[in-house]
Amino acid sequence: MKVTSVVAAAAFGATTVSAGLSAEAASKHEEVMALKTKQWDAARASGLFGGSKLYKALFSTVPCRNGKAGEYSCNNVNLQAFLSHEDLGSASKAGNDVWGWTDKKSKREFGIVGQTDGVAFVEITGLGRLEYIGRLDTQTDIVSWRDIKVIGDYAYIGAEANNHGIQIFDLRKLLDVKPWWNPFFFKPKVFSKETDITLFDGVGATHNIVAHEETNMIYAVGGRSGANARNTPCAGGMFMVDVSNPLKPVSPGCIPQDGYVHDAQCVIYKGPSAAYKGREICFNFNEDTLTVMDVTNKSAPAVVSRTPYEGNAYSHQGWLIDENQSFLLLDDELDEQNKVGPAANGHTTTYIFNVANLEAPVNTGYYQSPAKSIDHNQYVIDGLTYQANYGSGLRVVDVSSVKVDPTGAKFKETGFFDCHPEDDDVNGVTEFLGTWSVYPYFKSGYILLNSIERGIFSLKYTGKKAAYKL
Repeated sequence: MKVTSVVAAAAFGATTVSAGLSAEAASKHEEVMALKTKQWDAARASGLFGGSKLYKALFSTVPCRNGKAGEYSCNNVNLQAFLSHEDLGSASKAGNDVWGWTDKKSKREFGIVGQTDGVAFVEITGLGRLEYIGRLDTQTDIVSWRDIKVIGDYAYIGAEANNHGIQIFDLRKLLDVKPWWNPFFFKPKVFSKETDITLFDGVGATHNIVAHEETNMIYAVGGRSGANARNTPCAGGMFMVDVSNPLKPVSPGCIPQDGYVHDAQCVIYKGPSAAYKGREICFNFNEDTLTVMDVTNKSAPAVVSRTPYEGNAYSHQGWLIDENQSFLLLDDELDEQNKVGPAANGHTTTYIFNVANLEAPVNTGYYQSPAKSIDHNQYVIDGLTYQANYGSGLRVVDVSSVKVDPTGAKFKETGFFDCHPEDDDVNGVTEFLGTWSVYPYFKSGYILLNSIERGIFSLKYTGKKAAYKL
């Protein structure tokens, strides 16, 4: 079912970012995409995207012992199961984002595995096993960048493909797929992109999907074509979609004030800045800054602050650390590659910000991984950040000491699983291969890690809890 957006005209009347900043930012984005595409093409030519013949499915636990789980280096993280992208029905055999969903009634857990040609659905069963149950193909073109988020029982899937829009999929459809009824003849279900989804076509290509469950808002950010593209009045900023009714999504407009937004985390604010209590605040990672936005009034969103930092090359993604919303982690995707600032040594560098004053955030320090690698995505739960760091894989870091020492000196890695053993002999390289993202939110404790060239891993962290209470 198609849905055409309803867009508030007032949002398009907002002041756009300056032409000079837009051009500079555009060159950064194109630089990143060109670097990645070149490396992926070379890896494909060398046979690294080998599918199920090269990467065998795994249906039993491989514990991490003496620093290894099979061929993979590890510490305090067990390998529970693995399926290649080819096992998951992908003809292109390449992955990207991953997210998860838990059915409230049955407590069954499912993963939505991003691939260049669509998404695959897996169920996480006993002992963290993976059952491939179905897929949904890309709405238009095959593309390397696909992003997925969930609000309630619906998945919102965007891609940086022309005219893709946002696929809205009712995840409860997965409950009707029951492989155990006839396991010998079961075939995963291919869901229809015509009849099994609602398509929001008010946007074209999107680079990331930001979901704010508390307000039922989807923010489609980035993109190279369509109504939200950089060369439109939306300037590649946050394109707002109200999904209070997922079957009838509408857009209140877009937010172009700070230009291109790569990713964001949005919250109902309960932190120390009294003037913003109860307001909808987004922490945006805008290529060259950490930008704080007040998006409470959809017809008049406002920039609260723009904060650059030493070592910036491409402000990419990040996450709040504490419940009081006073500290935040930021990962920069090009600082290791470009050898700038603290990341000049090539070790994955995570920047720490004190955001207690929303109008004047301060970069208080940084944490460096023992391994050399580029960082990509991270999510913080109970004082531990679960980082997806390309070639060095999943890195679990205790960041709970941030209030005791905001420089990061007391941050400590407590576990890891390296899904890209090709660079282990040199302690890692700064390339865009290996891990794309991680989903650590299942109540069962199983973690999904999506590898670009391999497939989906089910993992279990066995290390310590955070040292400090936040």
